[in-house]
Amino acid sequence: MSTRGTARELEIAAGSARPPRHRAPAPKGEALSMLVRRGLEPRTTPLDLPFPSGLEEAAAGRLAERLRHYAFRLFLRGALKPAGDFAPDDVTDYVSAPQRRAMAEALVDLDLAVRTSRGRYRLLRRVSSFGPTLEWYVARELERQYGFDVAVGVKFHARGVGGDLDVVAAAEGRLVYLEVKSSPPKHLSEGEIASFFDRVRLLHPDLTLFAVDTALRLSDKVVPMLAAELSRRRDGELCPPRHVERELWALTPHLYAVNSKPDLITNIGRAVAQGLFALAPPL
Repeated sequence: MSTRGTARELEIAAGSARPPRHRAPAPKGEALSMLVRRGLEPRTTPLDLPFPSGLEEAAAGRLAERLRHYAFRLFLRGALKPAGDFAPDDVTDYVSAPQRRAMAEALVDLDLAVRTSRGRYRLLRRVSSFGPTLEWYVARELERQYGFDVAVGVKFHARGVGGDLDVVAAAEGRLVYLEVKSSPPKHLSEGEIASFFDRVRLLHPDLTLFAVDTALRLSDKVVPMLAAELSRRRDGELCPPRHVERELWALTPHLYAVNSKPDLITNIGRAVAQGLFALAPPL
């Protein structure tokens, strides 16, 4: 005998139930809307930046132009570490002394720092790391140079999947997810790689990029780690990476790794092109 109840009883039970939870309107922007259509509840929070988030376009342009230079990114990453004042010569060993002094003065010109005493400088805003600034720069250039709708620093609600989405971008009806690493490859852990793949599996983006802001070879550590985790998730199936050019690597036709040599944004653009070509129907 059925225990579901009669049709009348089922209708009465349904009619007495509370109405479904009110859904908020879809967020503005195609990138976030594509996440909503994937069943997520994305939200963005202000990035931890060493400058105001509402930076005027002229000032943002000057800062982005400086950030194009890998040496300046190295310098700023080092300048963020001291808790107080810093001397340019203590920030990094990777650029010359004249460059270090010029870059410290550039921070002053950009209203990111002030001069203190005895040739020292102090940042006006203290932040925890360079990562959010790099995400801001990448997102801005994706929008400016390649016409993407972008969202940065995206938090989402998904059980069992941690971390934020560094940059998500939408164009041509395609969703692109970028994991942006500001630390040297030596700091990359297997746990970070696994969490990255968890987010990719959750999103099912059309194209995924793993971008590391380094001039070091990705083939030494980063690419092997990505390939090993990909193989593990495919039950041991070997996934040999394909060297496209320079430090542009294809783990699959829809997953790429790039570094900053000779230019991070150019490399990202080349990876996007490769991914879009792979998505196109065959002739």
